[in-house]
Parts: sequence; C-alpha cells; structure tokens
Amino acid sequence: MKKFFQFDELGTNFRTEFVAGLTTFLAMAYILFVNPSTLADGTGMDQGAVFTATALAAAIGSLIMGLVAKYPVALAPGMGLNAFFAYSVVLGHGIPWETALAGVLVSGLIFIVLTISGLREAIINAIPAELKMAVGAGIGLFIALIGLKNAGIIIGSEATLVELGDLGVGTTLLAIFGLIVTVIFLTLDIKGGVFYGMIITAIAGMIFGLIDPPSSVVGSVPSLEPTFGAAFSHFGDIFTLQMLGVILTFLFVDFFDTAGTLVAVASKAGLMKDNKLPRAGKALFSDSAATVVGAALGTSTTTSYVESTTGVSAGGRSGFTAVVTAGFFVLALFFSPLLDVVTSAVTAPALIIVGVLMASSLKHIEWDKFEIAVPAFFTVIAMPLTYSIATGIAVGFIFYPITMIAKGRIKEINPIMWFLFVIFILYLAYLS
Repeated sequence: MKKFFQFDELGTNFRTEFVAGLTTFLAMAYILFVNPSTLADGTGMDQGAVFTATALAAAIGSLIMGLVAKYPVALAPGMGLNAFFAYSVVLGHGIPWETALAGVLVSGLIFIVLTISGLREAIINAIPAELKMAVGAGIGLFIALIGLKNAGIIIGSEATLVELGDLGVGTTLLAIFGLIVTVIFLTLDIKGGVFYGMIITAIAGMIFGLIDPPSSVVGSVPSLEPTFGAAFSHFGDIFTLQMLGVILTFLFVDFFDTAGTLVAVASKAGLMKDNKLPRAGKALFSDSAATVVGAALGTSTTTSYVESTTGVSAGGRSGFTAVVTAGFFVLALFFSPLLDVVTSAVTAPALIIVGVLMASSLKHIEWDKFEIAVPAFFTVIAMPLTYSIATGIAVGFIFYPITMIAKGRIKEINPIMWFLFVIFILYLAYLS
C-alpha cells in the first residue's frame, strides 16, 4: 500500500492519511442530510433512497478518485447542482425527476467522452474566466436564497416580491441560531464546522420541542429501489431542446467546478508540477465516472469537493486520503434514522454558508471592464431572481458576445462561445 500510494515520495504515512480522510469526511458530511432534503423537497423522490444513493455515490466516487487518479480529493453530490435539479428542473420546468436523472447520466457520459478525447481543455479555455467565476457566485446566491427561504427568514410578498419573514416563529429562530453557531465555527476555522453546526442545531431543536427525537441512531440501510435505475427508464425523454439546456448546465457547472477544485486541492498539497496538474485526465475521468454512477443510483451530479482542502491541511497527500473518506461514507449508511431530525431549519444554515463561500469568486471578476461586468452581473443576478441556474448561465452567455462586439473585441470570442450563444437563445425562446 505504501508503494502504491507513494507514501515515501509524498512525505506522508498511514496515520496522517487516515486523519486527513476523517477530516475531509467531517467537512463534507453535511451533504448526507442536505442532499436528500433538497432532492426530496417537492420532487417526489424518496428521501431514504436518496440518502443511500448519496452515501454510495460519495463512497464510490471518492474510491475511484483515490485509486485511479491517486489524489486526496473526495467526491459527493454537488451543492448547487442538486438545487438546480430540484428547484429549477423538476419544480420550475415540471420535468419528472426520472428524466432529470437521465439528464445527469448523459452529462456524465459526455464528460467522459470529452475527457478521453482531450476536448476538455478546449472547452475550458473557450469560456472566459470571468464567466466561470460569475457562474460559481450566482449559484452561491441561488443556494443562499433557498436556505433563507427554507428557514422562513425570507418569504414571498405580492407588494415587494420578497420580504423579511416572522422571526418569532420557532423553526425560524432555530435556523437563525444554527446560522450563528455555524458562522462562529467557520470563523474560528474549525474543521467540519458546517456539520457540527447542523448537529448542535438539531440537538437544540429537540431540547426546545421543535424537532421530534429519532427513534434510534443506527438502523438498516434504506432501500435504493425507488430511485435505482430510474435514469435508464426515462432515457428516451431527454431529446428535447429544453433538456439540452438542462444537460449543458449540468455539464458546464460540473466541468468548471471539478477543474477549479482539482487545481485548488493540488496546489494546496504541493502536487502541481510546472503549473500543471499531473494525471489531470485520470482525475477528470474519475469525476465524470462518479456522476454516471450517482445518476444510476438516484442522485444529482456527483463532483469533486473543495472541502478536500481540509484533509490536505491535515497532511493528506495521496489517494489513500480519499479512500479513507470513502470508507466513512460507507459507515454513514447505517445512520439513516438521523434523517428524521435533520429538518429544513437544520439544513438552512448549511445552504446559506455554502452560498457565502461560493460568492467569494466575485473577487476574480474585472468589474472595471464594463464589457465583462455586464455579462458577469447578469449571470449572477439572474440565477436567484429567476430561480434557475440554467437561465442565469444563458443570459450571461448571450450578453458576452454582445458587449465584446460593442467594445471591438470580437476576435477574442471563441467559436464555442458563438455556438453557446445560439443554443441559449433557442433555449430561452423555447421556455417562453
């Protein structure tokens, strides 16, 4: 094992890698409860089945990354993409969740083809860095809005569209308490702060009678039957212009998120060589394969987690860190009874905090260049206001060529951006 994972070359050992794997798991364990809650919210998906699919997708994805790419990067169903799946695709467009899963499956297969063919670099380079940053920030605002709404902090208003909710409601107070606790944990740089915040919020909810205590802590693994293989049974329903826009959104967001995460983790671990990512093809293949596996099991896009940097901070340097994380996700399968105490008030703070973290990419946008600021701003603002990640991407990608032409920078527009310009115009026209 030492030789396979190159412990000596990387200056690490079994104990350090184990602690790093546990640290990474604690930092991202919140997804075990947030993802089932998000996907089950109004979509009709079985929460228990999604819990099992989430844990297995994370375990299998992390295992593939650790053994094939040998990176200390763990995977799980991604935040943002699960919100897009539930609130935009299923609830917003009325697409059956089975068809949405088929869309996730296809996006994963396309990702694999792009990785094997080498076209991934051409696509990554074709889309301006500022738009990539805007997409990430927009998703952050979208997720935060969902969290604020679920907490009851923000509610609908006929007069002003949205307004402050009744902060005297018990569950809203509980969510605010959880948000404060989580903010304190992360400000103190406590590893796994989001997960610990959820635990404390749930305990507080039970103490004050806002949440019913679970009948048990450990139980049998929920059946996968309600979601397993559903993507294949609705594969023929994806051949529409609307689903094309959905699939492209799944693909783009996963593509950029994965590339950014891998570079961030590799840089922190000191694994970059000549400013390049070794075994990049294997890492991207591992990520795309995990998406296919996750879709088959019954969950939204599985992607690399930037929380893996917490494990790297604890000393993780090899793929064994990801393997250890995978093992903990398998153990987590037996704690499904805790789903009963993880209510929307408990998960809302996690959604809001993830939104804060994702919004940090705004600092990389050149706001002083108007031709860049306009498409970036429209991308960011359209996602929460239209309640759709796909619409935000479409608006931003449409305005980018317009402002670049007006500025006299038409030669800088990649042909791929022209293709996307046409596709997203047709996409918005179809929605109208």
